[in-house]
Amino acid sequence: MILDNKSKFKNMGNTLIHEHLTVDLSTVKGDNDTNLDDLNAMIDDLKELKNNGINTIIDVTNIGMGRNVRKIKYISEKSGINVILSTGFYKDPFLPDNVVEKSVNELSRILVDEILNGIDETEFKASVIGEIGTSKDNIKDIEKKVFIAASIAHNETGAPIITHTTLGKLGLEQLQIFKNMNVNLEKVVIGHVDLNPDLDYYLKLLDNGCYIAFDTIGKNNYQPDEIRAKFIKSLIDKGYTKKLLLSLDITRKSHLKYYGGYGHSYICDKFIPILTSNGVSDENIKTILYDNPITLIGG
Repeated sequence: MILDNKSKFKNMGNTLIHEHLTVDLSTVKGDNDTNLDDLNAMIDDLKELKNNGINTIIDVTNIGMGRNVRKIKYISEKSGINVILSTGFYKDPFLPDNVVEKSVNELSRILVDEILNGIDETEFKASVIGEIGTSKDNIKDIEKKVFIAASIAHNETGAPIITHTTLGKLGLEQLQIFKNMNVNLEKVVIGHVDLNPDLDYYLKLLDNGCYIAFDTIGKNNYQPDEIRAKFIKSLIDKGYTKKLLLSLDITRKSHLKYYGGYGHSYICDKFIPILTSNGVSDENIKTILYDNPITLIGG
């Protein structure tokens, strides 16, 4: 089921807040592995995820990233996983031409229309603005343009914003744009912070009232999951349980089990036990997976 209004959000259950069902970055990357075009492999992965207790994913694939609402609906129906849809524009060099061509206000109208009226001439509405992103070392002017347009759309609709930070960097700079635009920071998720293992950085982000996402779980080539778990435990001990969110950000066919990858169910099979072994309680895990996403989306 696609969840696209507040009356449905009570059905979210345990939720992963940063996933992609039909992402296609292959044209820019020159790598067909970044085209999630095998629907059956995705369905099999998500069936296993559902059997392991995850009910909903937030699909942060947006305009220009290969989002296909009709395929998402099919995947959702066949797998049993609820899906929450997003609107927005990603980051340079993945931005469509109209981001350059249109004004900030025109871009914001596109986002508002997808939230209020539906995506790609379907009845299915976006409930999230995301993932909107920034480059590694600086925020490019074209990316700032997207952040401002997203802020305008957020202020009009109240839709939460989920960001992409390259290697976990520039989250504070992202928040400054949102502050300048009077965005409600309690409805902002700074993504991929687990790629930047820095507790002081996490605390500075959290002191702004936003959520932070440990959402590249399983990508041990970037950061061992044991380190992710230790940071999560430290933040829980400091009283930030209600501001933490989890996901895997699977974006390659080779991540799926059919192609030999760890698969979506890794978060339940492997990572939750790592959290438990680091002293994270079942109550804490419920807060992060169940309560926090509902508060973000529906609260």
